[in-house]
Amino acid sequence: MEMNGLSKMAATAFLLVVAIVPAAMAVTYTVGDAQEWSSGVDYTDWVKGKTFRVGDILVWRTFASSVSGIWKGVGAVFSPITAEMEPLEIGKKNESLYDCYTLSRIEALPSPGESSSVIQRKINWVTFNPHGEFFQNGDVLVDETGLLPKFESFNLKASDVMEEDSMGDEPGLVYFEDGSYSRGPVAIPVGEMSESNYYLTPTFKFEQCLVKGCHKRLRVVHTIEFANGGADIQIMRVGVYEEQWVSPSNYEDQSNNDAPLELKPFSQRKRTQPSELTGSWKVFEVSATPIYGEEDLDQSGETTPYVYLCTEALKRRNLPESSGSFGDEEMVDMQDVSVMWLPGGVTAYVDVKEDGVLCVGIGWYSDEGINLVMERDYGLDGNLKEVRSNTEVKRRWTEEPK
Repeated sequence: MEMNGLSKMAATAFLLVVAIVPAAMAVTYTVGDAQEWSSGVDYTDWVKGKTFRVGDILVWRTFASSVSGIWKGVGAVFSPITAEMEPLEIGKKNESLYDCYTLSRIEALPSPGESSSVIQRKINWVTFNPHGEFFQNGDVLVDETGLLPKFESFNLKASDVMEEDSMGDEPGLVYFEDGSYSRGPVAIPVGEMSESNYYLTPTFKFEQCLVKGCHKRLRVVHTIEFANGGADIQIMRVGVYEEQWVSPSNYEDQSNNDAPLELKPFSQRKRTQPSELTGSWKVFEVSATPIYGEEDLDQSGETTPYVYLCTEALKRRNLPESSGSFGDEEMVDMQDVSVMWLPGGVTAYVDVKEDGVLCVGIGWYSDEGINLVMERDYGLDGNLKEVRSNTEVKRRWTEEPK
């Protein structure tokens, strides 16, 4: 019976061992780098006794290739207290504008003196929509007649630059081959404040990205302030951006016409209800645990090695008034975490667990019954503890198991 198989299912783990080769042990050669290789030459004897780093270079290049290209998207910001849409900008008529279109150009460029590349990103944007969120405003009807301007009506290439930055294989960045990633500090400030830094309130950005079907992705950026040695945590801003891949970065001239934007602005989308995430889920999880050495990674500039663990398990989410489980399901009470239920199936949360672990998480639910999740944990010492990337598939039963 299928139920017997489910009841016996425990989390099955496959440990992917990351080889760590100290720099002092041997000279490191980069496989795939044309500078030291020639075609038609037999290197059998030459490679004996030499140490090669293969995985990290090739995985980084795969990730860089996955995120590169021209991306069109929509964006909005939300209040961390009420989860309502907040104005992005004040328009020329002194009106608040709530939605934005974005055009991103992302490409991997060689890094001088380094074997790996650096990902450069430039995002242009325009703001629009003085009405606010349609589904929250009873005085405004949902626009079905083109009241809001379309993406194609703007010249995004000549618009203002919202953000321009670069991203390397840096400490605190955990990435996956499909282009999803979690980016943030490798450590956050904790502990007692001294007289010399009592006035400091460090603020960090936590950017997490989920990928759906290779050509669509969701980015959520939490801006969080840590005061009093991490005792006071204040979420300053939550930005949400959904983007679709249009073309390679070297085809930028075609990015503004051939592919119309298929995404609705966030103001025209319904919000996911808690009841949609209740029930039984089959969870496929990839977790990354950093390995810290004796040196301070923040000052060394070295990348952080990670051990990856893949698990498969069952999870059941309940509303506070419901109960009951079966098999080896992990129980999750949806009242335990303060979740922001945002338009477009997006959830975002910053939670301090009972053991003091700080979790910054995002979710992306679709009507097909798939929920993508990215979570980032920090321990009591302030160091990054774990990053988890989950694909959750809803179990659809003809009858609810007893």
